[in-house]
This record gives sequence, structure tokens and C-alpha cells, in this order.
Amino acid sequence: MSTDSAPAGVSGLEDHLGYWLRFVSNHVSHAFARKVEARGVTVSEWVLLRQMVAQPQAAAGALAQGIGMSKGAISKLVDRLEAKGLLTRAAVAGDRRAQQLALTRAGRALVPALARLADANDAEFFGHLAPRRRDELARAMQEIVRIHQLKAVPVD
Repeated sequence: MSTDSAPAGVSGLEDHLGYWLRFVSNHVSHAFARKVEARGVTVSEWVLLRQMVAQPQAAAGALAQGIGMSKGAISKLVDRLEAKGLLTRAAVAGDRRAQQLALTRAGRALVPALARLADANDAEFFGHLAPRRRDELARAMQEIVRIHQLKAVPVD
């Protein structure tokens, strides 16, 4: 498949499935990042906000584990989202180190809008594929995740 003139026995970049995955992933991810940044959040912040919809009253440590990020990284995201008025934190009774996080009204209102941007981004890049091909592609990626036991949610 490669069009370059590499020495014999040296595969070309385009010969690797990983090359094509990264090529597509970069374009999909960068387009989505531009869309959510126009709404005032980063992709990492979106991931945390979306996770909090599933866990409305969550501890930072549980969120870190669920997303596959360090507690330090979650702490920085929480600081930024709190400064933007999208979430609040409160001390947990009996454990002065623990904090309970919750989305604010603005945070809860923003999540569906960001989800629509994610849906639109998927449609933009994958909408031309027949539903069966999209499903096959998703299953193939999910199989790779399962076999390699990949855990961290992609945020970059």
C-alpha cells in the first residue's frame, strides 16, 4: 500500500494499520476538540463532565479510577471546572481529605449540548459508512480494547 521508496524489507508508514488508526483518530479528535473548546471546555473536561452524569455525586478518587486518570490530573480538572462554575465540591463528613463532587445547574445543562457535539462529530467523520460497517468498526476497536485490557479513557 505504501507509495514511498523505502529499501527492501522496510515497511512504509502507510503499510501499518496503526498509521491509519492514528491518522483518522487525530483528525476526529482535533475536530471534536475545536468544537468543545468553542463551548469553553477541553476534551478532558468534557470527559469528566460526562462521567459525572453517570455518577452525579462522586468522589474525585472514584472518578479518577473510572476514567483512568491520576488523582492529580482529576484534581486539576476539578479546579478548572469549579472555576468555570460547572461543578462544586464539598467535604465528606468524617473524612477531611475526601471531597464529594457534583455538577452545577450550568454543568448539567452543558453536558447534553456537548454530547450533541460528540454525536455531530461522529456523524461528520463516520456518517458516510453504512450502519453495518460502523458497527463492525466499533466492534473491532472494542475487541482490541478488550484483548489488550486497555483502561484509560482517551482524553487527548
